[in-house]
Amino acid sequence: MTSAVGSAHKTPAGGNVFADLGFEPDQARALQLQSKRIISEKLAIKEALMSELSLWIDQNQLKQVQAAQILGVTRPRVSDVIHKKTVKFTIDALVDMLARTGKHVRLSVQST
Repeated sequence: MTSAVGSAHKTPAGGNVFADLGFEPDQARALQLQSKRIISEKLAIKEALMSELSLWIDQNQLKQVQAAQILGVTRPRVSDVIHKKTVKFTIDALVDMLARTGKHVRLSVQST
């Protein structure tokens, strides 16, 4: 027995996936706003971690190959950090790289 799984519908760029999933308009808007806020916060965290890594590379006058050896990644990954290609990294991976530099990451949680 075989089963075909697929979807013919795609949410266009700028669309609201929650509305497409059948949520009521007000709830779909609220969910979309909440989702965008969460994504924005995660991107800001990644950018801050990448900035710290880039600063460390600059301060130590390292070439990307040298930084890659210390960070335990490839040279192209170092380039991705320097150019802030956030989608290519998890927060965990960036924290691990910072730990290899001798830096420690502290977490602060605030209520909104």
